[in-house]
Amino acid sequence: MLTLSQLMQQLQQTVMTPNTDLSTLVSQQVGQGKTVLITGASSGLGAGMARHFASMGYNLALCARRTERLDTLKREILAQYPVNVSVKALDVADYDQVFTVFRDFAQEFGKIDRIIVNAGVGEGRRIGKGAFDINRKTAEINFISGLAQCEAAMEIFRAQNSGHLVVISSMSAMRGLPKHLTTYAASKAGIAHLAEGIRADMLAAELPIKVSTIYPGYIRTEINEGAKPLPFEVTEEVGTKALAIAIEGEPDEACVPAMPWSLVQQWMKTAPLKWVNQLS
Repeated sequence: MLTLSQLMQQLQQTVMTPNTDLSTLVSQQVGQGKTVLITGASSGLGAGMARHFASMGYNLALCARRTERLDTLKREILAQYPVNVSVKALDVADYDQVFTVFRDFAQEFGKIDRIIVNAGVGEGRRIGKGAFDINRKTAEINFISGLAQCEAAMEIFRAQNSGHLVVISSMSAMRGLPKHLTTYAASKAGIAHLAEGIRADMLAAELPIKVSTIYPGYIRTEINEGAKPLPFEVTEEVGTKALAIAIEGEPDEACVPAMPWSLVQQWMKTAPLKWVNQLS
């Protein structure tokens, strides 16, 4: 078993340039006439993915709490691409509102081809240090709110008998992690298993609905801009392009960027926990 330092040395000798070439997807306008709904679209991964899917010709249904940012993003996208963009306020902690907003988008566009469950929070504290409220919020937003989004999405897709559900998890979901990541990692593992269960249900029912679980590695965004440099991190632009390309392939599961994270995933699942701790 390789230690983390040995793994990193080995990976440094491997070609790890992420696939960020959108040119074929853009030139083919693969999203023309289709609509993608993205939650948490006001910044970070959600906003980045929105830009890239617009470049592929997708119409956009964007929602988040910060509507002023959504409006700015909408203007930016419409100035560059001939697509339809609709924005709505959504606090995913308001479960009734999740269903209302998703149904309103479905009625507005007539059909939703892809729904990306992206909204989440990255906060967390050590367990037993008096920060239960923060950890509870992290668990509720990342898992219970994610469940509400999946329920609302699958309601639409079952009615349509088609669709692509995408759940954004995290590489942190691979193992239990210490410090501020304990609850976050657990919540992301929970949403990943939820997505796999939905995928299993679609297989059992033989329904033509795709379900993808995406595990992003370290992508530097607004949510973690103050964090220390992390192993194998990429910029928001690189990371969101890699995410858009991976999602367009409709995989069951994908680590993003694929290299080195597909190899790190294998190591994380089998390495001693004290070694895995070094990633946090």
